[in-house]
Amino acid sequence: MGKPPGMSHSFIRVLAGLFTCFMETNNFRVTDAKEHDSRSSSSMSPSDFLDSLMGRTSGYDARIRPNFKGPPVNVTCNIFINSFGSIAETTMDYRVNIFLRQKWNDPRLAYSKYPDSSLDLDPSMLDSIWKPDLFFANEKGANFHDVTTDNKLLRIFKDGTVLYSIRLTLILSCPMDLKNFPMDVQTCTMQLESFGYTMNDLIFEWLENGAVQVSDGLTLPQFIMREEKELGYCTKHYNTGKFTCIEVKFHLERQMGYYLIQMYIPSLLIVILSWVSFWINMDAAPARVALGITTVLTMTTQSSGSRASLPKVSYVKAIDIWMAVCLLFVFAALLEYAGVNFVSRQQKEFLRLRRRQRKSHKEDEMREGRLNFAGYNMSQCVPAKDGSAVKNAVPAPNPQPSTAKDIDSVRKKFVDRAKRIDTMSRAAFPLAFLIFNVFYWVTYKIIRHEDIHKN
Repeated sequence: MGKPPGMSHSFIRVLAGLFTCFMETNNFRVTDAKEHDSRSSSSMSPSDFLDSLMGRTSGYDARIRPNFKGPPVNVTCNIFINSFGSIAETTMDYRVNIFLRQKWNDPRLAYSKYPDSSLDLDPSMLDSIWKPDLFFANEKGANFHDVTTDNKLLRIFKDGTVLYSIRLTLILSCPMDLKNFPMDVQTCTMQLESFGYTMNDLIFEWLENGAVQVSDGLTLPQFIMREEKELGYCTKHYNTGKFTCIEVKFHLERQMGYYLIQMYIPSLLIVILSWVSFWINMDAAPARVALGITTVLTMTTQSSGSRASLPKVSYVKAIDIWMAVCLLFVFAALLEYAGVNFVSRQQKEFLRLRRRQRKSHKEDEMREGRLNFAGYNMSQCVPAKDGSAVKNAVPAPNPQPSTAKDIDSVRKKFVDRAKRIDTMSRAAFPLAFLIFNVFYWVTYKIIRHEDIHKN
């Protein structure tokens, strides 16, 4: 018995609809699975990315430099000076706090799977990459900073460029020429050198723009840092090879305000104080001697204090010349009174000499038997040794006893000489010191200062 034709067509249509719905559902599931797979492949976790870049699964070896067996690695350096100070003349060094920045390219660290153009990594990752072996050639002491964490920065760019920044406090040697102290200009250097890699493997160079930057408002206690800073190369040749080295020179000009107040002006006043004795009466010996000795001792103490903060160098400094001349003037003022006192006492010596001569003359006359009697003129009757009388004998001159008027005139003569010495000293000492000051300040503040600036 055959089926009705209407039922066969409706059944076929139902089957076709079910098949179409089944196929659409399967296509949606396949598309969703593909999209999920593509999203999972593009959203790699940072830990997995770093492991694939420089971790165990990357094959990166931090012991091998970039471009191994190839061209040397060029490392560009620049520094930011955070503080500059503690310049010590006795130890000839200075203390500086800097941010040291190094940049180089390591092709092994180039990446393209991560969307960011640069990666700021934790400082602990520094142990996983190669770094230049930079050190400071003229360093005497240094320390890192780790408050509150290690003051280090590591940044990697897409093309494999690495930026490494670190904060350091350094004590660097600075040989000083103190001939013009305290009107000197010092040049202190900072040398950055490679310790183990020769120039075949590593080359340091300064950043073209802003190689050395200084913090705003940076001031030094006694110096002014000039804006121009000399950048150069100091390649070192050792028996182990030729090593790259770069340097920067800081020009420091000393400000002498402190020394002017503490040393120059006090010593100048001490010298002027020693001239006060020229106006004190020469008979006031205790006052003049006490003033002279006090100024000499004070000047000696001042001179010793000026050398206390300076190294024991073999050459003469500008401050040494000033202190020596001031001490010489003070000592000369003391000797001047000794000369005045000696000249003023010569009148007593002169009178004592005249009395001694008169006494010796009388003794000679008595010994020869030729006494001079002014009233009787007995010298004409004195017989000679041959028995004949001596005629027309001239009586021997006998100095008359010194009168009070003669003594006063002699005393006044020598006292006037002593006073004349004081009067001349009142003008000679200030004039000589003024001439010295003109030569001193012209020489050190103008002539030598211009020569230093030219150099």
